[in-house]
Amino acid sequence: MVKSNGLMPFLAMVLVQIGYAGMNITSKMAMESGMKPLILVAYRQIFATLATLPVALILERKTRPKITLRVLVQIFLCSVTGVTGNQVLYFVGLQNSSPTIACALTNLLPAVTFLLAALCRQEAVGIKKPSGQAKVVGTIVCVVGAMVLSFYHGHTIGIGESKIHWAYGQNITSHGTNSTGSSNFFLGPFLIMAAAVSWAVWFIIQTKMSETFAAPYTSTLLMCLMGSIQCVAIALTSDHKLSDWSLTSPLRLTSALYAGVVASALAFCLMSWAIQRKGPLYVSVFSPLLLVVVAVFSWSLLDEKLYTGTFMGSALVVIGLYGVLWGKDREISEKEEEEEKQKKVKQQPIVRRDHNEDIESRLPVGAGGGGATTGGSGNGSARPISP
Repeated sequence: MVKSNGLMPFLAMVLVQIGYAGMNITSKMAMESGMKPLILVAYRQIFATLATLPVALILERKTRPKITLRVLVQIFLCSVTGVTGNQVLYFVGLQNSSPTIACALTNLLPAVTFLLAALCRQEAVGIKKPSGQAKVVGTIVCVVGAMVLSFYHGHTIGIGESKIHWAYGQNITSHGTNSTGSSNFFLGPFLIMAAAVSWAVWFIIQTKMSETFAAPYTSTLLMCLMGSIQCVAIALTSDHKLSDWSLTSPLRLTSALYAGVVASALAFCLMSWAIQRKGPLYVSVFSPLLLVVVAVFSWSLLDEKLYTGTFMGSALVVIGLYGVLWGKDREISEKEEEEEKQKKVKQQPIVRRDHNEDIESRLPVGAGGGGATTGGSGNGSARPISP
């Protein structure tokens, strides 16, 4: 039973990262085939809303707290940052970069969240402790790795060619309408980093909202619904052609459905389930796995080249990420140890008093200095009272 409890969250998080990797590949292919990123984001939110609706209605029909105006305002802010801002910036950045770079820069999220949480006093820095030093150094290493990954390519890494290339995917990426120019080399990574900042702001707001509205599936449903309205409005403002909204292409339909159902609805349910059993730190540790899976998929299926800059930057991001996570884990352990020490200090006088009283109760009457004495005798020569 213990093994299954540890194995199931592990498998769930691996499946989530594989699901996100598939979203990056299919979304990149759909945009290379001519699908606009804003339209793809709009369809993703629509399908995510439809997929989350039965989950929220069934699982939280009895435990759902009252939805107040304050909760609606908080959910609206979550939809602006966590849905619209994050995904619009991310997909436009993905269009102007590669899936490998996009996934690597996404690993900046824990570091950015740590900085914002520290500024908002939701996270203690503790620079004098090893845990605080690890978090600060890890954050700096993450930022340096992101800069290397974004602005330095270097030479290609000679690891050979894959023999399982996907001909359909290669044809789309090589003949797509959206080619990546030299200016997009800076635009793509910049937008993806901005998406990480927007996602980190969502964590700050979500932390506050979860204290008063403990219904993750309902809040996700409302957040996706509001995000759908916002994303559709933005997409319609930027593109009035109805032909661009067509899902007659199997690739476009598959990409939109996959992003909405797998990468939004299903992924959130699995992460929420794993967080309840293992905590958020356990779930966040698996995020670097996404970079590895996407790099392998892109190289094997889409013939994407791997550069020394990509390898060096990705390695720095992963090292910095684990530095932040190790510091956070050490900080939690230090707090638990401190709480245990305080409990022992508070309980120690009570234990001693009980122990002394137990010893005195077993002594014969008149023994020691605490026995019954005659009134007025305080010179230590007390006599026992006659029965």
